[in-house]
Order: sequence, then structure tokens, then C-alpha cells
Amino acid sequence: MKIKIVGTEDKTKGRLYKIEVTAKTVELLLTWHSLDRIAVWDLNPEQVLETLLFPEEVVTGHNNRFIAHKRYNGHIIRAVYEYELNLPVLVTVYYPTAKRYFKGGRNFADKILT
Repeated sequence: MKIKIVGTEDKTKGRLYKIEVTAKTVELLLTWHSLDRIAVWDLNPEQVLETLLFPEEVVTGHNNRFIAHKRYNGHIIRAVYEYELNLPVLVTVYYPTAKRYFKGGRNFADKILT
């Protein structure tokens, strides 16, 4: 699926992305820390947003958080997120090898797009 970023707005905690996908608009907040991690791993925000919206799997993390997985080039984007007042908030992201964390796909502890 293709996403279209239709707007961004800087907030105290991070950057709010407004995304058009499947005939609706979705909002996601990427914290300043997660944006720094995206740069460190040489990823782009669109890859991470696609991981959050169209993951291959989502596993349960600590402290009511979820981890969305999507494979790219033998690696996996692990996007750790939580909800604040029904708004998905990306806490951090990293890019390890897929064999270390990928569970086989099709397991969804959560889905941002329902």
C-alpha cells in the first residue's frame, strides 16, 4: 500500500504526521527521539510510517507498547509505539537483522489501521 504525507506539524513531544491512506486520513506522532533514531539508522520517515501502518507483524512490548515489524534488505524495521489518547506515538525505532526478531509474520497484537 502507498501512503501520502499530507501535512506535518511540530509539537512539543515530536512531529505530528497527517497521512492519507486507503481513502482516509490518519495521524501519527513521531517523537523527537524516534526522528533522531531514523536519521542514525539512515532510514526515511516514509519507511517507518509504512511499517507502522502496514506491518508484517506486531508483537507486544513492555509497558503497554507494541512493536511493528517490516523486513527490508535482510533487516527489519522495529517501530516501538504506544497510544496517548488514541493517538499512535512512535517511541523509538531500530534496524537489526531480520533473523534476530522476525517471528514469521501474520501475528498482530495490534493494528493502527483497522
